[in-house]
Amino acid sequence: MAIKEIFNLPLQVVNIGLESFKDNIQNNGEKAIQVKWQPPAVVSSAAVSKLDENFHKIEEANKKVLEIILSGKPVLKSMDVAINVIPGMQKNLILHAGPPISWNRMCGPTRGAIMGALIYEGMAKTPEQAEKLAASGAIEFAPCHEHSSVGPMAGIISASMPVFIVENETSGNEVYCTLNEGLGKVLRYGAYGPEVIEKLRWMGKVMYPILKTAIEHLGKVDLKNIIAQALHMGDEVHNRNRAATSLLYRILAPAIVETSKIKEDTVEVLNFINGNDHFFLNLSMPAAKCCLDAARNIPYSSVVVAMARNGTDFGVQLAGTGNKWFTGPALVPDALFFPGYTKEDANPDIGDSAITETLGLGGFAIAAAPAIVQFVGGTAKDAIKYTMDMYEITAGENNVYQIPYLNFRGTPTGIDVRKVIENNITPFIDTGVAHKNPGVGQIGAGVSSAPIEPFIQAYEGLANEID
Repeated sequence: MAIKEIFNLPLQVVNIGLESFKDNIQNNGEKAIQVKWQPPAVVSSAAVSKLDENFHKIEEANKKVLEIILSGKPVLKSMDVAINVIPGMQKNLILHAGPPISWNRMCGPTRGAIMGALIYEGMAKTPEQAEKLAASGAIEFAPCHEHSSVGPMAGIISASMPVFIVENETSGNEVYCTLNEGLGKVLRYGAYGPEVIEKLRWMGKVMYPILKTAIEHLGKVDLKNIIAQALHMGDEVHNRNRAATSLLYRILAPAIVETSKIKEDTVEVLNFINGNDHFFLNLSMPAAKCCLDAARNIPYSSVVVAMARNGTDFGVQLAGTGNKWFTGPALVPDALFFPGYTKEDANPDIGDSAITETLGLGGFAIAAAPAIVQFVGGTAKDAIKYTMDMYEITAGENNVYQIPYLNFRGTPTGIDVRKVIENNITPFIDTGVAHKNPGVGQIGAGVSSAPIEPFIQAYEGLANEID
């Protein structure tokens, strides 16, 4: 085409710079397209060179990791008491969410939940005694993730707490998680009042044996199938579990009725599950972790196998860097707060529940559950955008977990730390919000983007591992 002909054609503008340039053109009646682009995150040139040199090895490793993750078959196998099944569990050990942290750095909700656990275990009678004991050095603390476990929010697991046993039938590894207490003033949000302890003891004395018997009567419960169905019914199985809990209830209820001997206890347990939409969360989390743990220790892989927050730090682990944690500061979520509370009251993001996003669920599948964005005044269009952005930072798409609105496209799965850095886009997470002070509990729910710092460290760490 001759140059003189080009100037006679309608103006077509593709803007790569500030979006206001595009707006000015459109305000003057012309068409313009905005290219979504931002500079990559800043990492060392040596790390970039090292990963570029090993591009094909990394790609092959990531392909292997993705195959392992997608082939995972998580099933609910049974239940037991934590000290009987969790590797390395001891009476004086308390597991918590997120990367490793000492008592003096712990946030209010984690401290409050630990205090509640010590009262629950009978190791302290009052919050004051529990706080003194926790700070004395007599109690050990460790991440759930380092003991084949996960826990929502504070994520506290103590020795005598009942836990679900979830097995990846493909690889044979097991993961453990406590039962979900419901919302509001509960241990995982840092509450430790008498009503919190009373509920935990009822769950251990009444609910646990009834559920254990029913699950073992069934043989197993296919969690992957439930999650796949729930995505088609409006869940993303992190902040919204209404469909998944309902599907689980349909499976458990007949078995509970058939095996439970005391009518009053049977009715109470069924009513508790029925009234707790988040009950399935404590199964979606270990279902995700058992698939991701099977893909650990694959040299050269840049795929994330764990994201977790302890309310102070946000931690990341890669398939190609062993059990090393890469951390940065946890951020305060954007949230819809309960009456009387504001962002000033909120603790920074907390919990192991981002393991769901790590598998391509939660915030990554929010297009399947657009109602979630109403927490922060968003729209269904925002939910689609959040999920579409996550395709930019993942190694592939899920072959079973699908999003109806996107023509049943598989959820974005396998966070690739290289793409996080190159696109300067961090994982999108939906989450609950705890009060920053111990003892208060939940004050809202909302959404957050992960901080960039852990991913910069992980990128550099992978380069060092290759060296």
